[in-house]
Amino acid sequence: MLKRTSITYLNKLIEQNSKWKILDIGCGYRAHPKANVIADVQDFSNFYKERKFIKINEKNLPFRDKEFDFVISSHVIEHVEDFEFFLKELERISNKGYIELPSRLGDNLVFENKTDHIWWFYYDDNKNELLASKRRQLVDPFITVSTAKLFENIFRESLVIEIIWEDKINYRIDNTIKNENVQKTTFLKILRKYLSKKIRSIFR
Repeated sequence: MLKRTSITYLNKLIEQNSKWKILDIGCGYRAHPKANVIADVQDFSNFYKERKFIKINEKNLPFRDKEFDFVISSHVIEHVEDFEFFLKELERISNKGYIELPSRLGDNLVFENKTDHIWWFYYDDNKNELLASKRRQLVDPFITVSTAKLFENIFRESLVIEIIWEDKINYRIDNTIKNENVQKTTFLKILRKYLSKKIRSIFR
């Protein structure tokens, strides 16, 4: 089962289940405050001194089957080359969790994503499944990660995909978007069109 959710609902759900054993994986310095266990490929053990930290060294996650009641994976999957294996590992170590991803628009706007991200994701509301395709750069990026975080306070639903899953993470590979089918644009072109429209409206 897979469905859209929100960070507000996630926090409320976790508050209602205070005894859950929760893993936050690949979170960097932004682990969920209620996560009991934190895991990452980088060593953040000094940063999370008050909580249990596990460094991931191999493709297989170093956890037992169904070890956790809930697993959080926020802005991780788009970085993982074999994301299909990673999703299977999430299903193995827990039977439910939360996944947060940049939308395709959000992904394209940020400078750092050009080199860091491998995959694009889209959520199909009709079939309740995650569609994955190789990342495409269709807009020249013009904001930083920190600026994107500020924008998310207002435009979160446009920039972020938030889903909650139970038992199975439904996904499908979708390669219908091709670079050659879409004309790439730049921030300068967008700005020129905006200014042109504003100027025309002034002199009407």
